[in-house]
Amino acid sequence: MYTDTVTAGILIDLIQINNDRIEGYTLALENLKSNRDNDLRSLFEGYIQETILFNSELAPFTVVDGETPTVPPRISGKLHRFWLDLKATLSGHDRKQILEECERGEDASKKGYERALKEAPDLPIAIVTIIRNHAEKQKKAHDQIRTLRDEAD
Repeated sequence: MYTDTVTAGILIDLIQINNDRIEGYTLALENLKSNRDNDLRSLFEGYIQETILFNSELAPFTVVDGETPTVPPRISGKLHRFWLDLKATLSGHDRKQILEECERGEDASKKGYERALKEAPDLPIAIVTIIRNHAEKQKKAHDQIRTLRDEAD
């Protein structure tokens, strides 16, 4: 399959955003302390698995001439760090605070996917379809996290 370096760069950015999402939910899982948070454990584990699948769908399109190119990151440092900042903010927090941080992380992921979709007119339709599918699932995750946050004590 043919992929150019611009397309590969966009997809590598999304994979990095997804890796940050995986790390964020892993950190959130580590900070859940109560047995009453088993629903969140299950939800976060599901989002981790979903995101691993996202990356497996994107990765084949990052290959250019048989190699994955070294492409400088195109995402802003601020966006990239939202998930990584969870490590500093989650420690010792309660359910609502964990959900608030997860929602912020989902906001960052959403922005990354929106940026990729803005560039979508130049991407092959197969890739656009994958990105849209991921963006829709990510939006549902965001909305679910927001609802749980609103319901939290």
